[in-house]
Amino acid sequence: MLVVENLRKSFATAQGPLEVLRGVDLTLDRGSSLALMGESGSGKSTLLHLLAGLDRADSGRILIDGQPLDNRGEAALARWRRESIGLVFQQYNLISSLDVAANLAFQARLAGRQDPAWVTHLASRLGLAPLLQRYPEQLSGGQQQRVAIGRALASRPLLLLADEPTGSLDEASSDEVLALLLQLVHEAGSSVLMVTHSQRLAARLQRRCMLQMGRVQG
Repeated sequence: MLVVENLRKSFATAQGPLEVLRGVDLTLDRGSSLALMGESGSGKSTLLHLLAGLDRADSGRILIDGQPLDNRGEAALARWRRESIGLVFQQYNLISSLDVAANLAFQARLAGRQDPAWVTHLASRLGLAPLLQRYPEQLSGGQQQRVAIGRALASRPLLLLADEPTGSLDEASSDEVLALLLQLVHEAGSSVLMVTHSQRLAARLQRRCMLQMGRVQG
């Protein structure tokens, strides 16, 4: 489903170009899960931003179902983000002016794939059913992350990109939230690429690889 070939990305600095990705190769099958590990500054988040169409690579290719992502125009990339991917970050990024119910439905509405029964199922499975009328500021960190996961999966995305999705939670909450995420990803028929520093959490996914010196190992 996803093929990354010889992907390179540099950033300008006062000392000259800083090469962060130095020829990344990666594959992800439809419906599978992959944990991407690596030290801080190794380029994990940069890679996720490229896959999400939030930035462009200097060279290399990103193929989605055999079709290139990296040569699409801005409108096509916006459509890709809206319709085909779900994003879950450590910071939650919920919309403070919307209650839980509206936050859950937000991505699916943008994608034109509203499914009230599926959103109701997500809310129930994530323990959010009693909280639908609350606003983000009225929720705990763990509850906000559950909303973020539900929002990302409400449109049944082709690919879920998760950047340290449980990084701000304690160990017990992390394990519980990740277990729910993986179960719901499977139900949605999505693939998931998750960045994590935790060996314990990475072991829960089907495959693991390491980003070192700008290249993927394993």
